[in-house]
Amino acid sequence: MRLCGRPTASLPRQGELEVAGERFDVEERWPELFDRLDVHQRYAVAQSLASMWHDGWVPSREDVENLTDRARGAIDQAEFVRRSREAAAHRQGPAPAP
Repeated sequence: MRLCGRPTASLPRQGELEVAGERFDVEERWPELFDRLDVHQRYAVAQSLASMWHDGWVPSREDVENLTDRARGAIDQAEFVRRSREAAAHRQGPAPAP
C-alpha cells in the first residue's frame, strides 16, 4: 500500500520524532485514540499534530481526542470547533473582571 507516493511501511512512528531532546509521542501516550483510525487517518492526524508540536504547542489528551474523533467522522466540523474553543477557554482561564 502507498500513501502520497511512499510505502506505508516507511512512514515514521510518531514516537520516533525528536526535537531538541523532546519526543513527540502522542501515539504511545494515547494508543486507544489511534486504534480506531485507518492508516490514512492516522497519518493525517499525526502530521497535523507534529506540525503544531514543532511550533511549540504540546497537545493534551483532549486535543488529540478531538482531532482523532473528527478524522474518523465521529463528530462534525461544528462540534470540533465547539470543543476546540472550549478547550482553549479552559487553558486561558477565567476572563478578567471588567
